Amino acid sequence: MLKNKKSTLLLVVFVIIIALSVTACGSSKDKNSSPEETAGGAKVSTDGGTKSLEQTFYIYDTVVNIKVFGDKAGQKNMDDIQQMLERMDKEFSRTKEDGELYAVNKAAGKEAVAVSDETLDIVKQSLKYAEEMDGLFDPTIGPLVDLWNIGSGGESVPPQAEIDKAKALTNYKDVIVDEAAKTVKLAKEGMVLDMGGIGKGYAADRIADYLKEQGLDSAMINLGGSSIIALGNKPNGSPWNIGLQDPDQSRGSQLGTIKISDEVIDASGVYERFFMQDGVRYHHILDPRTGFPSQNGLKSITIMSPNATDADALSTGVFLMGLEDGMKYLESLPEKVDAFFITDDNKIYATSDLKKRLQLTDPTYTFAN
Repeated sequence: MLKNKKSTLLLVVFVIIIALSVTACGSSKDKNSSPEETAGGAKVSTDGGTKSLEQTFYIYDTVVNIKVFGDKAGQKNMDDIQQMLERMDKEFSRTKEDGELYAVNKAAGKEAVAVSDETLDIVKQSLKYAEEMDGLFDPTIGPLVDLWNIGSGGESVPPQAEIDKAKALTNYKDVIVDEAAKTVKLAKEGMVLDMGGIGKGYAADRIADYLKEQGLDSAMINLGGSSIIALGNKPNGSPWNIGLQDPDQSRGSQLGTIKISDEVIDASGVYERFFMQDGVRYHHILDPRTGFPSQNGLKSITIMSPNATDADALSTGVFLMGLEDGMKYLESLPEKVDAFFITDDNKIYATSDLKKRLQLTDPTYTFAN
């Protein structure tokens, strides 16, 4: 389904700070034990009579928090998850020199590079989204990401000639995948694959798959606030309560809440990484059609779907479509995907089912549809 998002990783989007404290597991009447720490660093506690294990890692250039409920949860689960994240972070990074994506980019225009099944899979999925979104999601947007460098030092609009040069190297159709040989090749020298648009979502899905295989079906998986999976329900059977962050306020301020069960929340916005020039906000969501950050009247978009990889790609691709086309596209999808858009005038446009579930708490925001 769709497009390149969080250009380089840290996008902590507007939505999503998890209300995963005492209320995440039951009522205020529940008696919760004081957390203890395992030798591996995980915090063990009892929430509402149910054992929970929680650990925080700094991976993917962001803070990752995993909280798992159930008597089966142990430090080995957290260790396994950390190893998975570190492996994917290295293999999917365009900047880590010992990673597979780095090797593919270095060999651009020269030769095919053998990759692991996991890297092959994420590249194939990114190309599928690119095709389904007519190139709005484009995993070869790396040259534009590097040129603008927003959030990592870029503070001015690059020369048009440089933008045109980078844009000419952005074309997902120039990625050659040989499934039999398990190789990936970039047709032109200077091309750069960038998995920032789906990397966190893909990793979140792999963690969820692992936990299910281990018989752990109640958990919160939070990759930096930008990809969040609520696995199953809370231990008491009730849905999770998620706080939706106000994109105009410091992190922690909420515009509303929503209850979810076995669902993913993912978002993209213009407020996290940007610079101002001549009164214009230049943010990190780059449009491969123009080579510039999108300027379409949207402040943010939040996607809710069954899996995080789809949601990750959709949140950027649909953002670039704009409000009207983006809403139509989501409604046309065969699978169940909900979303809400926030425009520059703080109006919220939500898909019909999602509107019923959103509880706004900040009067600054109102529904427009």
